[in-house]
Amino acid sequence: MALNKENTEFVSDNELLKAQAALESCSIAGNEENYRIKPIPFTDEMKKEYKILIPNMLEIHFRMLINVFVSHGYNIELLTNTGAGVVTEGLKYVHNDACYPALLVIGQMIDALNSGKYDLNKTAVMITQTGGGCRASNYIHMLRKALINAGYGNIPVLSMNLSGLEKESSFRFTVPMIRKAIAALAYGDILMLLNNQVKPYEINVGDSAEVVNKWVDSLCLDFSKDKSLSARDAKHNMALIAADFNNIPVKRVPKVKTGIVGEIYVKYSSLANNDLEEFLHEQGCEVMSPGIMGFILFKVDNRIEDYKLYGGSFLKYKVANLLLNYLNKIQQILIDSVSEYEQFIAPLPYHELKQLVDGIIGWGSKMGEGWLLTAEMIELIREGYSNIICAQPFGCLPNHIVGKGMVRKVRSLYPDANIVPIDYDPGATRVNQENRIQLMLAVAAERLAEENPEFRKITGTDSAPA
Repeated sequence: MALNKENTEFVSDNELLKAQAALESCSIAGNEENYRIKPIPFTDEMKKEYKILIPNMLEIHFRMLINVFVSHGYNIELLTNTGAGVVTEGLKYVHNDACYPALLVIGQMIDALNSGKYDLNKTAVMITQTGGGCRASNYIHMLRKALINAGYGNIPVLSMNLSGLEKESSFRFTVPMIRKAIAALAYGDILMLLNNQVKPYEINVGDSAEVVNKWVDSLCLDFSKDKSLSARDAKHNMALIAADFNNIPVKRVPKVKTGIVGEIYVKYSSLANNDLEEFLHEQGCEVMSPGIMGFILFKVDNRIEDYKLYGGSFLKYKVANLLLNYLNKIQQILIDSVSEYEQFIAPLPYHELKQLVDGIIGWGSKMGEGWLLTAEMIELIREGYSNIICAQPFGCLPNHIVGKGMVRKVRSLYPDANIVPIDYDPGATRVNQENRIQLMLAVAAERLAEENPEFRKITGTDSAPA
């Protein structure tokens, strides 16, 4: 303990260490016109000793993705801390004009560092950067500043990107690691897709989750041995995955089919969307959330479109084409595996998804989720999931344009579309969000009761609504 002479109060050693770390990390790079917090390089020695914390998103996918990084020598931990403390820490260090994902990610990391679970001298944090027009590509600087202000200026911040950003502190991908990561995300998509289509109807509660856990464990073991990575492996495994879900005993009854689209973090993070999928399951819905492979294909395709429009490196254009073809091949294997069973609905191939918005919104609209978000709404409607929640951070201009801004146009083309945009931010209460969703579901249930006598019988509304 040390004595604070100014107010005669004792200061803990931990507080002194945090203050010292904050001062030491406040080095400035550049001149008076270019002040910037100097990143702490993440060295090879740190890779051996440091635990890297990453924010939570896509539970099934990230369980396998973490295993990929661990198999390449990284000590990664997926953060699962939730609650009011996360938002409180985020509001403390992030301006409330910043978008909600930044506030939550930074708040979750600082809340975790405050927990006392980690050796603060051997802990790092990691954030993704797409390098696109979204403000999120700049939040790494906000995270560093927040860590300094919180007294954790000694914590290295890694950037996960494929755009050549933050070279001193970039997470180092290798070709084998990228190959494994793509496999993990593709397998995650088929598991999420089929789990959502079986879970609402399973006779024995938990059967679907058991299949998911079985395959996640099996695939993680394979990845650690450099297996299950080829197209042949994917075809074999995905066929078995689809068969396993098909063998689960189910009772098919009419349910309100609900789709979820929106900004990628709010769409896929239960922390950000207040456990939206679980809430919809509790309301008796079948949920469809488009997979991450469509978003990855969209991002790669954007590089190709940019080259066509503006020129650039021909080598990068060729590499993007090769990657796009590879991703399309993996996605087609997923589609073929799911399509073997008529009770399952497979996603559209990327090139068909892209054509859905031809003449509706331009392919040059690529900020945030761009035209893909609009295309996903149309795909869901055409597949019978006409009740759609568009989850977006309040103040996310790109997604308000391609999401909420396109609702009227989509409804004009598909009159049965029942779409509700839901804003997520610190000032929006969960009760208000769920009330708005329940109003949408009430309309959906009324329509289903008019069309389906069995649904009226199940819900006790034998007389169709007037």
